[in-house]
Amino acid sequence: MSALATFENLTKRYGSGVAVDDLSFEVPDGQVCGLLGPNGAGKTTAIRVLLGLAEPTSGSTTLLGVPPGHRTFGRAVRRVGTLIEGPALFSRATARQNMQIEADALGLDQSRARIDDLLKLVDLGGRADTRCGSFSLGMKQRLGLAISLMGDPRLVVLDEPTNGLDPAGIVEIRQLIEKLPERGTTVLVSSHLLAEIQLMCDRAAILQRGRLVADGTIADLISGGGNAGFSVRVDPSLTEQTAATLSRAGLRARPGEAGTIDVTGEIENGMAISQPLAEAGIYVWELTPGRADLEQAFLRLTDESDKEETAMKAPADPALAIVGKEAGDAA
Repeated sequence: MSALATFENLTKRYGSGVAVDDLSFEVPDGQVCGLLGPNGAGKTTAIRVLLGLAEPTSGSTTLLGVPPGHRTFGRAVRRVGTLIEGPALFSRATARQNMQIEADALGLDQSRARIDDLLKLVDLGGRADTRCGSFSLGMKQRLGLAISLMGDPRLVVLDEPTNGLDPAGIVEIRQLIEKLPERGTTVLVSSHLLAEIQLMCDRAAILQRGRLVADGTIADLISGGGNAGFSVRVDPSLTEQTAATLSRAGLRARPGEAGTIDVTGEIENGMAISQPLAEAGIYVWELTPGRADLEQAFLRLTDESDKEETAMKAPADPALAIVGKEAGDAA
């Protein structure tokens, strides 16, 4: 399967800060690929470098097989639709007029019928002649998505397309994105919303502080998240005691409401939970297996990444740290 976008050992620094750190992954043709990470993880910076809007400090990217700076890069960019940090719309112009303005600016030959078809696709067919100043945020995002689809792009790059939307707006945008591969359009979408990435994407790359933590299909990332754990319910008066008992048994226990405790860790079966509780005289009312999801995988993967980073920064011998500190003090 060919890749429509690639990142190879990409690093981008701003002064002493590192926004993207040795990032490598690919966006396969015909899929919805997610770029997942918290705000500040480097998602937007990586996208800006990919589109030629920022220069890398080191490493490289390709867009439709073409690197930025190549003589045909401009041609490749024109075959890519983008929605970065919200659409730039003229509030006094109608939806159809905004699309025609954008088409003219990009040199795209878009007929009125083609524009109306795209407006219908994003459920704005009935608002084609409405000025955009009266549009809700969700309607503006849908119009931005329609604009990004002009010219039948091979690839669409969407940076946080559901940011600021209400739940209904999020669902609308997600359903539109899911349909794009059926039209022959590959999608790279960045988001910090784990549940949305799980629902709309075929695969994802997880970033943390500019570094790639994991990359793969959604199913593989979830299965790599380990055991989904269990939900335990006991007498509410014993909630804290239950959590403490399970923690001493080497499990991670998070108390909830009404005597419920979420338990994760190295759990082969329910006996790993019920046995230490029985020995402590605590009787389980309910023991329910959890369901693995991307959130659990993300938390585990980023936690492991944090531990690896801490281990790399720590001196091998604690005594060396003391010697180094004394030497620095003496200097």
